[in-house]
Amino acid sequence: MTSRYLLEIACNSAASALAAQQGGADRVELFENLEQGGTTPSYGTLAVTRDTLKIPLFVLIRPRPGDFLYDTRERDIMLRDIDICRQLGCDGVVIGALNVAGDIDLPLCRELMAAAGPLGVTFHRAFDAARDLPAALEDVVTLGCQRILSSGGAANALDGSAMLSQLVTQAGARIQLMAGAGLNAQNIATVARNSSCRQLHASAKAVRRSSMGFQNPALIGLQNDWTQTDVEHVAALKLALQSAA
Repeated sequence: MTSRYLLEIACNSAASALAAQQGGADRVELFENLEQGGTTPSYGTLAVTRDTLKIPLFVLIRPRPGDFLYDTRERDIMLRDIDICRQLGCDGVVIGALNVAGDIDLPLCRELMAAAGPLGVTFHRAFDAARDLPAALEDVVTLGCQRILSSGGAANALDGSAMLSQLVTQAGARIQLMAGAGLNAQNIATVARNSSCRQLHASAKAVRRSSMGFQNPALIGLQNDWTQTDVEHVAALKLALQSAA
């Protein structure tokens, strides 16, 4: 059975992206530094992932962790990163910026949109940090983005489902709302139904244990294990969405 829902997997490495593809993901959002909310991946990560991935590849354009108020230097970094994504043949980019008042930074975002050119564009969860979500939606629509990744302004998409549903109604056919934050195989179908979102975004992550035979016990702060997208977690999300359909 084919699901009427699209599943995007948030991937923090080339290995994660391939695991997402193997598990049945429809699209990948690639980034680094998952624990800090994600930042733009390295050139090498981008190039290797683009060379090996067959499903659509979107890249997070975020120069640092923290808020979404960017200075001129950070603007230049984002513009150059978007240019690299175009050169490598990525399918899209994931952008977002706010001004000091908590509104969408339209001048900067217009520059980012112009740099993206023919690439698809998702507006990321800077949207959830905006002071007025319905007004922010209208601003993102004027930019020409294809979709907004959102938890409905809540800590997770399950808690924000009611707001997401309101935003879906407001958006109509002008832009897609993609529910994300805190999704797993146990709640993704509920969020899909309650939010009315047809696109869902999850990390499907699991801890990967180090294979090192020797680990220096004196290096207490050194983490040998890491987090990576898990094939079985992705497959479970996909199956849950099929049941929701």
